Amino acid sequence: MSDSIKAIIIGIVEGLTEFLPVSSTAHIRISQELLNIPMDDSYWKMFAIVIQLGAILSVLVYFRSRIVTFLKSFPKGKNGERSWMSHPLSLVILSFVITAVPCFLMDELIGEHLENLTMMGIALIVGGLVMWIVDRVYSGRATTQEMDAMTFRQAIVIGFTQILAATFPGVSRSMATIAGGQLMGLSRPAALEFSFFLSIPVMVSATGFKMLKFMMSGENSVTATQWQLLAIGFTVSFFVAWAVIAWFMAWVNKHGFAPFAIYRLIAGAAVLYFLA
Repeated sequence: MSDSIKAIIIGIVEGLTEFLPVSSTAHIRISQELLNIPMDDSYWKMFAIVIQLGAILSVLVYFRSRIVTFLKSFPKGKNGERSWMSHPLSLVILSFVITAVPCFLMDELIGEHLENLTMMGIALIVGGLVMWIVDRVYSGRATTQEMDAMTFRQAIVIGFTQILAATFPGVSRSMATIAGGQLMGLSRPAALEFSFFLSIPVMVSATGFKMLKFMMSGENSVTATQWQLLAIGFTVSFFVAWAVIAWFMAWVNKHGFAPFAIYRLIAGAAVLYFLA
């Protein structure tokens, strides 16, 4: 199989899974294993990081009008009842800071876990069970119907759930945000929207930090062909992620997260069976 086909496949996997609560990290690692890409290959590690930027860009494009509205209403909010501490954008930054500091300190541990497919399989299963239970129990108890009405306390708790997702690849950043939000009284759409907005600073900082480490490692010689592969993966990731966001937002307004929980259980069991 050519490297171009591999780039397209990984780009599709990234776009499909980045914002669904199924763990893009686990799916990228599994895809690399199935495509016979060495886990320690520095170029393909960097490739998996760079194409995340395509997914991030799709969030900015899809929510561009919502982002402009938030910026215009800062800091008082659309109804004038907010402050610079309680505005939705401030709450996104709060959750991000709570997540970023511990994850930066645990970067080496997180890097080791990224190589552990067994841990990912277990995390997929455990995360699926948690998602199923939380969605079933708390979906009818939501007290916050829109992201605009979120509280300081809700943002703090969601920030801490992100640490768990970063420490144990396979948990899924999206799943942790959604489940944490539902536990704190957010409706499904509100939890999902906050997950998308939180992904912007989280993924930009994580991607930038990993890219900086790659460049400083001395392994940053990239050929013209490899740049082309990056462009392919980035573009595919962007368009697939854009389509997934549009579909997922519509889906959540009518359905729950149970199908994704079931998928996680099946995928996790398959990973563990494959390794056994």
